[in-house]
Amino acid sequence: MNISDIAVSEYVEVDVDERLAKVRSIFERENPKGIVVVEDGEYAGVVGEKQLMRSRMEDDTKVSAVMKPAPSVDRHEDVRETARLLVEGDVKIAPVYEGEKLYGIVTVDQILEAVIESLDAITVGQIATEDVIGIGETESVGRAINRLRENGVSRLPVLDEGGDLVGVVTTNDIVEFVVRDHERQGSGDRAGDIDRMLDIPVYDIMSSPVVTATEDETARAVVERMFDNEVSGLVVTPAATDNVAGIVTKTDVLRALTFTEQDSMDVQITNVDLLEGTSREHIVESIEQAADKYADMHVIHAHVRLHAHKEKLRGTPLIQCQIRLRTNEGQVGGSGEGYGAEHAFHVALDKLERNVLEIKGVNADEEYRGQLLRKLGEL
Repeated sequence: MNISDIAVSEYVEVDVDERLAKVRSIFERENPKGIVVVEDGEYAGVVGEKQLMRSRMEDDTKVSAVMKPAPSVDRHEDVRETARLLVEGDVKIAPVYEGEKLYGIVTVDQILEAVIESLDAITVGQIATEDVIGIGETESVGRAINRLRENGVSRLPVLDEGGDLVGVVTTNDIVEFVVRDHERQGSGDRAGDIDRMLDIPVYDIMSSPVVTATEDETARAVVERMFDNEVSGLVVTPAATDNVAGIVTKTDVLRALTFTEQDSMDVQITNVDLLEGTSREHIVESIEQAADKYADMHVIHAHVRLHAHKEKLRGTPLIQCQIRLRTNEGQVGGSGEGYGAEHAFHVALDKLERNVLEIKGVNADEEYRGQLLRKLGEL
């Protein structure tokens, strides 16, 4: 299947000089998956809720300040390659071209709808993110915004004092709340309004009850549930409990479409535009070298995610790097920070190798224990 089967020519378009206030109201009113930004009628970039959430800019700021370049897709591109481009670009929408002419757009939802029947072979346990960032129900909206920005995520499970799941707060919840509250209050002390909104407890704006999934469910089942409930992710919980075991999102499912079962490892990098000072080839080679040290642990897929903080050292940004491997023995990951992508990557890679050794050590101990028990049984 190629993109010509699913790309659409109808989309929301704004000019680079449009005010952020107008863009935020479009998200509230039309709830688009993304907006195409144009300059003099030509494609310039896209903007999504993540860009709006990460921006501290005032309403009069032009949308060009927060728009993000998205990889262009040929109208006849393969769906699998398009999925990889969207994930690596960390976007939910991409422009589709026919030659040099902008034909339309393709979104994450369109791809998932097109391939949904093939998702029965993938389970939630294979693709969910296990390292979950949460927030307490009494913590402030301001704290939630900071946590979303700092970790580059779009949703936070909300926990009560006992650690049980009571809700979820997303970028969409916060955008809707801010826009709705500002429209209700009208003009006034803008700084005071913002301070008041940031101090409100998460409990007041979170979504509850939470739509959840279990690890043994198929990707198809959870995607259908996401569509039915108009959400982009589900909290993964052990059966019949209120504990949090992970998060599964549409992006996780999209990423799974790029997995290969071939002998060569599939490596995917999110936010490749941050690779200044290093290269995709270097990262792939380094991960392959690390994986080769553990021959009995076959790596099927590797995902490297880069996120830039505002802090800089002599002009070099502080980068957070997360590496996650999907192997024949389950998932293993490592994360780290450093100034520049190469430094951050190698800190994360070192942590990953230590985690792999820990897993292999536990497995070796279990194997030795089993051998010892068998020998004792023969005495």
